[in-house]
Amino acid sequence: MKLNPYSLYKELLERFGNLNWWPMDKSYHEKNGSEPRFEIIVGAILTQNTAWSNVEKALTNLKSENMIDIKKMVNIDIVNLQNMIKPSGFFNQKAKRLKNLAGYLHSNYHDNLDTFFNRDLHAIREELLSLNGIGPETADSILLYAGNLPIFVVDAYTKRICDRLPLDTNISYNEIQQYFELELSKKYQKEELTQVYNELHALIVILAKNQCKKKPECSTCPLKKYCMFKKRLTQ
Repeated sequence: MKLNPYSLYKELLERFGNLNWWPMDKSYHEKNGSEPRFEIIVGAILTQNTAWSNVEKALTNLKSENMIDIKKMVNIDIVNLQNMIKPSGFFNQKAKRLKNLAGYLHSNYHDNLDTFFNRDLHAIREELLSLNGIGPETADSILLYAGNLPIFVVDAYTKRICDRLPLDTNISYNEIQQYFELELSKKYQKEELTQVYNELHALIVILAKNQCKKKPECSTCPLKKYCMFKKRLTQ
């Protein structure tokens, strides 16, 4: 029996429940009058090639200096920024990327994320992809989680699960994304898709971290009855 994106979503939702990703410190933003969407944008860059636990340490450092702010990010000395985000790894690269993106938002959108996000999704995506250090996964995370726009994020975990189950798609980024969006759009109204894409991506991440690891723990996996990879392991 094969899964499709809709049945995958239902199976994982039943097992793990709503995860309400992207994690964000709402009380911090209420206290400081800062822009929570910019925290998500910063996190999307910091999480490149590292675990989220490391990102949280870097975000804590930034918040301790009230640096979750576009204009402040533009003006901060890059060495100071590098030191703050050091726990996230690749901090020299990431500091440049953060300052570059903050500078772009400052110069072109006057720090106004409403202006930035209230446009055609694909136009925003092309704009993000044109910036140094922002690839499809980072761009789509920003669009989905910060922009609240309906686009499905594909990461290494998604590719692993698509390959192992398998789902009826090749494992390139664009092919997986198009397949998931096409299949889920058959089941949900347009206004529902952002939340569905949000939850499903988070559910896949949890599955891949807890069960469908590089060395999988198939015995506790909610998808084991569908999984061809498990069958190959036991043959």
